[in-house]
Order: sequence, then structure tokens, then C-alpha cells
Amino acid sequence: MKTLVFGCLCVLYSAVIGQNVLVSSGNYFEGEPSIAINPSNPQHLVAAWMGFQFGQKIVIKSAYSTNGGTTWSAPIFQAHLAPGNSSADVSLGFDHLGNAFMCYIDYDNVGFTQGQVVVRKSTDGGLSWGNAVEVINITDCPNKLCIDRPWMVVDQSGNVPLAPIYVTTMNADQPALITPPYNPYVSVSIDGGQSFMNPRVMDTLNYLAGTSITQPMPTPAIDGTGKFYAVYPSYVVSQSVYPRQVLASSTNHGATITHQIVYQGLNVGVSNSLFKRAGKLIADPAHPGHLAYCFLSEQNDQSDVYFMESTDGGGTWGTMQKVNQDPIGNNRVQDLLWGDFNESGDLVITWRDRRNAPNDGYEQASEIYAATKPYGAASIGPDYPISSQAAAHDTILEGSGNDFMSVVYAGDTCYAVWGDVRSGTLKIYLNKWNAQTQQNSISVISEEYGLLTYPNPTSNILFFKDNFSAPIELRIINAQGAEVFHEMNFTGNFIDVSGYSGTFFIEVYDQGKTIRGHFIRN
Repeated sequence: MKTLVFGCLCVLYSAVIGQNVLVSSGNYFEGEPSIAINPSNPQHLVAAWMGFQFGQKIVIKSAYSTNGGTTWSAPIFQAHLAPGNSSADVSLGFDHLGNAFMCYIDYDNVGFTQGQVVVRKSTDGGLSWGNAVEVINITDCPNKLCIDRPWMVVDQSGNVPLAPIYVTTMNADQPALITPPYNPYVSVSIDGGQSFMNPRVMDTLNYLAGTSITQPMPTPAIDGTGKFYAVYPSYVVSQSVYPRQVLASSTNHGATITHQIVYQGLNVGVSNSLFKRAGKLIADPAHPGHLAYCFLSEQNDQSDVYFMESTDGGGTWGTMQKVNQDPIGNNRVQDLLWGDFNESGDLVITWRDRRNAPNDGYEQASEIYAATKPYGAASIGPDYPISSQAAAHDTILEGSGNDFMSVVYAGDTCYAVWGDVRSGTLKIYLNKWNAQTQQNSISVISEEYGLLTYPNPTSNILFFKDNFSAPIELRIINAQGAEVFHEMNFTGNFIDVSGYSGTFFIEVYDQGKTIRGHFIRN
């Protein structure tokens, strides 16, 4: 640390990255959902998320709707590519022909001996998914582990019969296994996802991500002409004494990349590592060069949602606009932001909001809020809640794997998905609402029946909310997926867990229903 100022800056440099940590597999959750809408049929939606499957580590689950989210298919999951692997970080997209694409990581999350980012294609609307096509392999970037937090964007312009697909990644959060400098990466398919080019770094001389930001997560977008954009964080003293957000763009599938500065200074990013603080770049499909960059800022208090717009492809950017409209300086935390443009260039931004919580801090009850900005309007419109009630804080929200929500916007209708623990069960909720009237409906895409246990964490005895007077089957599984306890005829309302240490999954089989939960033994 050279000076106190330098130390403060370093906190903000790291604040613009996402919170995914590749090594974690200990939390039980249905989290980090992604949603995509078919450009040929706005009633057709696909959702995917990270979920638990008995006997396996975390898997990717998905479901689809053909009636605008009113009902959803039964979830299916993608098998791991190798025994003992875990999956993470799913994103979805459609091409102009109505084919759906799913991108995620499947990897050894303990030793990092192998792993890859893959894309699967569905030609039947999400009913089934084709073979995994490798995008990036750990071996493609020795000593870099360049497979963390893949984001996929699919070109819907229809300029070519087979849609180009771009996947961006960053270095994993494993400093002992990575040799600096750190880089943002992109890999491109020009044959509709049948194969991908070798990954390339997006940063370059004068626009390097540097050695201070260990995970320079890029956030990608494609405009209506098929032009690719991505924003990534940068800090190199010789480039600027301030942290920067750099815009990379390409019109030839990543063969050449140009760079521009979105922002340099201290007002983008937040310092608290609990906050889900990644930014989001969005490209308007109707107006080439119209971009929106959404981000968190602590310039007023702990964390507010802001955005900036460009109408010339990132050459110049407008002033920062605050999105959440609770009072400035009320010291409430907003995070977990996302956004989308509809086909007319109208903008929606969503986030997790704690303005109505009794106290400050991350560990407070939260709601999901939204605000929209019609194309050409000078400022964003009023914000409003889209979740039907506040969700109490749960410690599971403090770990990795719960770092993103997702929203899509078509016509006058928005669809947002997020993970919610409001009832003590772990569910993926969808809110469908009219951006003009704000009339909405909420449905549940995925539900895991929650086995409520207390205290959690515990030191010796774990109690069940309900007393199992009739014999049930009870299993306890450790974070590596190994069964450590199995009783076919368990009765009672507590169990001694003093012999365990760490995070565990717990399952009860009772009258044909599976009840799941998790606990931490200190």
C-alpha cells in the first residue's frame, strides 16, 4: 500500500466485479436464474438456474413456458460432463430463428484439474437440449483459469443464417493457481454454436485490466446490427490514477477489438464485498449505438443503482442518473441489478431494494424493484416494487451462487426472475408485469419444499420444525455430495449433528414427497 488514497482506490477497483467464486459448492440453493424470450414468439420463455440434485453436486436446471409465464414445464437438469463435477453460472439466449441456447460451466470445483464452459442448443423450445459444445477449456489458458462467470449473448440480427454467439469470461478467484496479470476473455462461434474459436483476451495496451483487479468480469451485449460490445473494469496506474470501465467492441466477430473509456473515477462500484455488485451493459436492438451501462455506486450512501447512456456506440456517455428513488443518504443497500431493452428501445432496470428495512446493512429484509425509461425520455420513470412482499434475510444470500437476477422486456411486458426465501423454502419466482400500468402477476418456476431446521448454524443438536411421529427416510449429504447419514425409519424432531463440521444438505422422503434443506455445523 503506497498511500491511504491508493488503498481506498483498490477497494473500489475490486468493487465492480461480480461475486461468483468457482471453488464454492457448499451452499444449498436454487439460485442465479436466467431468463430468455423468443424474439419470434413473446409468449415463449425459457428459464434456467443453479440447483441441487440428490447424489450430485450443483446442476443446471431449466423449464419453459409457452403461455407468457402463466405455467411452466417440469424442470429438467443437465448431467455433469465428468463424475464429481459441479456446474454454475448459467445464461440463456435465443437466435432469430427461435433456437434457444444455454451456456454454463461444468468443472472440478475442488482441485481445478479439469473444467470447461459449454453451450447447449435446443431446437424444441427448451423441452430438450443437445450435446454440450465446448467454448473454453481450462487448458486453453494455462495458469489463468479463464472459465469463471461466462456470459453469453446471441446475435439476433439475422445478418447471417447461423447466428454468431459470444461468450465472455474472467479468471477464477483462485490467486494461488493464477499468474497475473488478469484478463477479460471472449470466445466466438460463427456457425450457430456448433463450434467456438479459441478464446482471446479483450484488454490490450493502454486498456489493460491489470494486476489489482483479480476478476475483471466483462458484461457483454449485441446491438441490432450484430455489433458486439463488452464493458470490463481496469486499473493500471500508468494508464490512469483512477479505476476505469473500458468498453471493448467488435464488428468482425472479435478478430479485431476497439476500446473506449466509459468512465474513470471513484463513483462506479461499492466496497462492501457482501453486496451483489456486478454491473450490466445493455444494447438497444432498435437504435444502433444506443447503449446503457447500469452499476452500483456508493457516492451517496452504502449503495444506489445508477446508469449512463451512450447514443454513439460508446464514444460519449451521458451523465450518471440515479435509478432507485428512495431518499439520498438514507443508508439503505440496493444491489443485484439487471436490465434490458425491448424491441423499441425502451429500458427496464431491476434490483434488490432494502429501503423499507428497519435498519441499514446487507442483512436486512428486501424487495425487488423496477423502473422503466421510454426511448427518448430525458430521465427514468418512477420506481416501484415488483415482488409481492418483503423477503427476510437468509445467510445463504451471503454466499456465492446468489449473485444475479434476470429480466427481459418485450412490447409493454417485462419478465423478471430471482431467487427468494420469503417462506422458508427456496424458490425461483417470476414476475410478469405491464410496464405502463404496472399490473403484475407472480408465479413460481421452481420450488424445493423446505425442511425448516433450527438453529442454523448449530453446534450440536439440529431441530426440525415438524415432529416426525411416523417413520420417514432421512439422509444427510456433505458438500462434496457424499452421504454421511442414512436412516430408513427416522422418528422425532431433532438429530445430533455434533460429529459433523461444515455445510450439509438434508433430505426427508415422506409419503412420496421429498423435503430438502441445508444446515451448517460450526
